[in-house]
Amino acid sequence: MIRSCIIASAMFVVLSTSARAQDAAAGEKDFLVCRACHQIGPGAKIAVGPVLNGVVGRKAGTYPGFDYSTANKDSGIVWTPEELDKYLTNPAAVVPHTKMIFPGIKDDKKRKDIIAYLEQFNEDGSKKN
Repeated sequence: MIRSCIIASAMFVVLSTSARAQDAAAGEKDFLVCRACHQIGPGAKIAVGPVLNGVVGRKAGTYPGFDYSTANKDSGIVWTPEELDKYLTNPAAVVPHTKMIFPGIKDDKKRKDIIAYLEQFNEDGSKKN
């Protein structure tokens, strides 16, 4: 019985790690809509929007050198996965008067996949291990 539980637990860890990687891979494809304004990864530069390296865990309105709206700077938001999910659903509802003119992503899975993709990147654009 204990052996079965150990094997089942090991399989769960492997499968959930694998599912996470698949989500990030799908998120990379879904991120194409974001690439119109944002860059991420090594060598990313400010474009229409700020660089998204290290965005998960970062305080809103703080990427150096980007001219954020006052609404974004004063929002008090820290970009947790949960906050990103709300924001990506409807940016203007979460931060009224934001400069980000984007209708949002209504598909729950796509939002979660994009967030999984964003979570992979350190502040310097390298991927986390």
